[in-house]
Amino acid sequence: MPTIRLTEEEMRYIALFESLTGATTKDCVYDPQMNRLIFLVKPGQVGLAVGRNGIKVKRLRQLLGKNIEVVEYAETPEELIKNSLFPAKVRAVKITKTSDGRKIAIVTVDPAYKGLAIGKDGRNISRARILVKRYFDIDNVIIP
Repeated sequence: MPTIRLTEEEMRYIALFESLTGATTKDCVYDPQMNRLIFLVKPGQVGLAVGRNGIKVKRLRQLLGKNIEVVEYAETPEELIKNSLFPAKVRAVKITKTSDGRKIAIVTVDPAYKGLAIGKDGRNISRARILVKRYFDIDNVIIP
């Protein structure tokens, strides 16, 4: 497990997120390309973090002017990828090494969910890549 270093800004986001949602946050990642904050919450706390009809996430989006995404933390790269791509139905995740020693994850999704797994402008697959790189040093996530 790598040591995650949070910036002062990310720590402030976590404090605000926890005070508004009541959910326990493991991590916060700012993604400037998509103007979003990705919060990693303890297992079982996504519902608490999001709120009924997404009310807590909407309030945070208005306060911060950034998109807010909540992902349930997982101990394994396979589960973290599944959680990152939720609600798409992931059939399998295979982690393999390339000839140059890089780790990649190949994700098999139900064909009906491929678009949902990738997301608009690739935002969902990008979220999975960011999180597994940060936690498990996996260089890429591919949905063939």
